Amino acid sequence: MIEHLRPALALVGGLTLLTGVAYPLALTGIAQVAFPDAANGSLATLDGTVIGSRRIGQTFADPKWFNGRPSATSAADPNDASKTIDAPYNAANSSGSNLGPLSTKLVERVKGDVEALKPESAGAAVPADAVTTSGSGLDPDVSPAFARLQAKRVAASRGLPLEKVEALIAAHTRGRDLGILGEPRGDVLGLNLALARLPPS
Repeated sequence: MIEHLRPALALVGGLTLLTGVAYPLALTGIAQVAFPDAANGSLATLDGTVIGSRRIGQTFADPKWFNGRPSATSAADPNDASKTIDAPYNAANSSGSNLGPLSTKLVERVKGDVEALKPESAGAAVPADAVTTSGSGLDPDVSPAFARLQAKRVAASRGLPLEKVEALIAAHTRGRDLGILGEPRGDVLGLNLALARLPPS
């Protein structure tokens, strides 16, 4: 029996060391050399303090900041562990809402969000990403149209010329990857960091 167990245990031990130790360490080392920023979480800092990751959206409630897409993430209800409550941008629970187009809850939320944005849109169409969540619920980017929709509010809240805010939007908007993949997008955290670094008006 030992003769049969010995090769099996040796194989399990060898594969564990190879795939569970050597391979992850090799990939971690390559990532640290080739992509150190991404490998360490793409962390953003302000005045030497880490304030978040450029890859994960955050909630910005004050009108002087740009807002990201709505987030459908949730967390356990502290009063009833069998239920969940809305917890926007909960990075520990990345998910979409799973609500379909016939969901009353989804329709009512979207209608409410559109109504809330009407003063900013001034009669123009509200961009879809301003009222819809992403699949992860943690999208850090918005469409250039949604960023421009917020420009007047941000400029007025900060006492800045609208042209200056629009220039910041343009500076923090990326085009399609490789010129053909995806859509142009604005970096919400990058925009808000640029605003935070402006001298007081």
